[in-house]
Amino acid sequence: MRVKVSHDLDSLESLIARLKGETEDAGAIVAFIGAVRGTRGDEKVLRLEYEAHVDLAVEFMEKIIEEAKEKHGIIDAVIQHRLGEAGVGEDVMYVIVASEHRAEAFKAASEIIERVKHEVPIWKKEVTEEGSYWVENA
Repeated sequence: MRVKVSHDLDSLESLIARLKGETEDAGAIVAFIGAVRGTRGDEKVLRLEYEAHVDLAVEFMEKIIEEAKEKHGIIDAVIQHRLGEAGVGEDVMYVIVASEHRAEAFKAASEIIERVKHEVPIWKKEVTEEGSYWVENA
């Protein structure tokens, strides 16, 4: 499964191994880990809360990967995003890209991350010591 929107993320090691196992042509694996930051401006963050339209999120993520494959010539990619509550320092998103060379892997990973943030129906609420805020991604 190359996309997942769930309360639990798979291990990075298993995701990387899956991508490596698909081909002998992968000369580059680029991994991004999105984690919960401890501050929002001057405020201390207590946790983040994620909600999503899961079926649509999965559909959008699959499309983003297919378009990255066409545009950047990558071998494949994995996107996983957490739902529910996540504390400071916890992982909330993984984007892992396999390609023959590093340049296209980095370009594709960066584009995938931005597209997930701005296009996929996942909503984030930051809970701080001062209150809670729904974060606009668009």
